[in-house]
Amino acid sequence: MNNHKIWLSPPHMGGSELKYIHQAFAENWVAPLGPNVNLFEDLVEDFLGENSQITALSSGTAALHLALIILGVKAGDEVICQSMTFAASAFPIVYLGAKPVFVDSEEDTWNICPDRLMEAIEDRILKGKKPKAIIAVHLYGMPAKMDEILAISKKYDIPVLEDSAESFGSSYKNKKCGTFGEMALLSFNGNKIITTSGGGAIVCKTKAHKDKALFLSTQARELTTHYEHSEIGYNYRMSNITAGIGCGQMEVLEDRIFQRQENHLFYSEFFKDKPGINLHSEPNEDFKSNHWLSTITIDKEITGFSSHDLCKKFAEANIESRPLWKPMHMQPVFQDADFYGGDISENLFKNGLCLPSGSNLSDQDRALIKGVLESCFVTEKIK
Repeated sequence: MNNHKIWLSPPHMGGSELKYIHQAFAENWVAPLGPNVNLFEDLVEDFLGENSQITALSSGTAALHLALIILGVKAGDEVICQSMTFAASAFPIVYLGAKPVFVDSEEDTWNICPDRLMEAIEDRILKGKKPKAIIAVHLYGMPAKMDEILAISKKYDIPVLEDSAESFGSSYKNKKCGTFGEMALLSFNGNKIITTSGGGAIVCKTKAHKDKALFLSTQARELTTHYEHSEIGYNYRMSNITAGIGCGQMEVLEDRIFQRQENHLFYSEFFKDKPGINLHSEPNEDFKSNHWLSTITIDKEITGFSSHDLCKKFAEANIESRPLWKPMHMQPVFQDADFYGGDISENLFKNGLCLPSGSNLSDQDRALIKGVLESCFVTEKIK
């Protein structure tokens, strides 16, 4: 076994993070406000452009929770959510006592299927329950088909919330993911393309929404000398310490995107002559993924081995890989939720695998990964 653990997507420091952290300690800015928070928000706003207005928060989940509140989602409402995603895309719906309605993926991007989305909306309207919002995810960094999704949003007057937790740095038709919807969320968890160790942000288009997010994330305290609360608030603000990590990480964001895309090219070169393996890639030039994770599906009938077999081989070599997200409509906690679609996301989960994709993969790491992959394709010749 390889004694050196190769992780799926580990944090990758740039070197200047400590400068901002030391400054925070020196100036005693260790609370959920301060110069690092302000700077980090400015840096993210500059990167996204499109008049994006950022509020840095404790997690991407918190960002989605606040976005749903700002849109007026309440108990008994319904929210459409992509089924093929991490659970945090759906949990905040339930926090509010609302009901998630799950929609299947399409084959090109693995993201929410516009045809199934329209089917779901029309059926919910017929049943007297027009959805209050649509949560579209850019899965593993791959942009969703935003033109079609936004056209449906406009037709039925239902706002889109972008789950851009995995797609910071991705773009669709040269427009950054996270700038299409009414609001969006970003994640800076430890496994993301850049990290604040734990943290996230809500992306707003208007100052009114940003002000509301800031208000709610700081316990909804009114502007009085005493503590006055007319609304329920939350302790969701990012700390100045973790924001300092983010400031350092923003200095190397473009490098991290390039390194992840280079990993994808490495896998693309390896799999190009390997039948039965589909490396998830951009459908056309309109899509540009950050390739946060490089992912594959395996046709066992062709390859002779399954995604489970490959995952096991990686584990034996001390290399982390992981099955694709288990769709939300297949999760026990959502067994009673409505689902619109076929078996696309189910088959992705059954046959898919996330490959080691860290931006700090070395040539030696890639050689070890390649060795495991090659071992799967070796067949004994009968002499």
